[in-house]
Amino acid sequence: MTLWKSTAAALALTVGAAPAMAQEKITLSDLSWNGAQAIGHVLSAIIEDEMGGDAEIVSGMNQAAVIMAGMDKGDGSIDIYTDLWMPNQQALWDEYIDGNQTVATNKPYKGTSNIYVPSYMADKVSSIEDLNNPEIAAMFDTDGNGKGEYWAGDVTWASTKRWQIKFKSYGLDALWEPNIVSADTFKAGLEAAYTAGKPQLFYYWTPEALHVRYDLTALEEPDRFDGCEDVNLDAEDWLEVSSFECVIAPNDIFVAYSKSLEERNPAVAKMLSNVQFTGDEINGWIVEMFDNKRDPREVAEDWIADNKETVQSWIEG
Repeated sequence: MTLWKSTAAALALTVGAAPAMAQEKITLSDLSWNGAQAIGHVLSAIIEDEMGGDAEIVSGMNQAAVIMAGMDKGDGSIDIYTDLWMPNQQALWDEYIDGNQTVATNKPYKGTSNIYVPSYMADKVSSIEDLNNPEIAAMFDTDGNGKGEYWAGDVTWASTKRWQIKFKSYGLDALWEPNIVSADTFKAGLEAAYTAGKPQLFYYWTPEALHVRYDLTALEEPDRFDGCEDVNLDAEDWLEVSSFECVIAPNDIFVAYSKSLEERNPAVAKMLSNVQFTGDEINGWIVEMFDNKRDPREVAEDWIADNKETVQSWIEG
């Protein structure tokens, strides 16, 4: 074989063995909860290390409406919404996924949303009905204004509105008020309260490493029934016009991405369409990245190395 033919054959084999290359820089959301951040690090590592591309988690890109509008434009300002909880973002889903059809999703993993107390409080508070007791509410009143406090979530989250609607619908407004602060502020307060054995009432979800760190009990709520959830988060008077009198159904949680990637970066679009996470995987990443304080990229790369066949199946389809 001539030198030219040998070189050409080697090149052909190299090209044939390589994965589809990412074409444009990919931008990912910077959502404020640990699960979303963990997913962002894993997807970034796949795009860069396994696909030879370039990826950036855009600092501060954490507003759902802004992210979806950016993906709708398809200009690369934001390409991936790492952790889209449904039905929390139903209005955005209706507009961009079902309506404009400019945003696509993968197959979801499952999550849950509940109101919790530390388990050392479960002998006193085990159900939503218990919260109607003024003596119980007084135990959670830290500022002396006569109302117990519960953490409803971050001001930017749709779920924060949902919990305020639920407390109103359960007739708890006279005894309880929402504490709306960032997740980091809440977690610091929970750690101090848990260490001291003090009462705490708060919204939380799975998967999340908080359930590994603390022994928590979800309060019992009424089962779902027709008409128990009638929520309009986009209305100016959303609290007044909405009602929610039952437990939240299990959530479907997606990776959403701009359909413009199908032309701008088809290799990454293909990979994203095939991605399939599990709650256990995400919980493992959260524990390593945020509880054990390991470098998120290192955690992502270790997981990819241990799951090469799975990751390659996402890339190759």
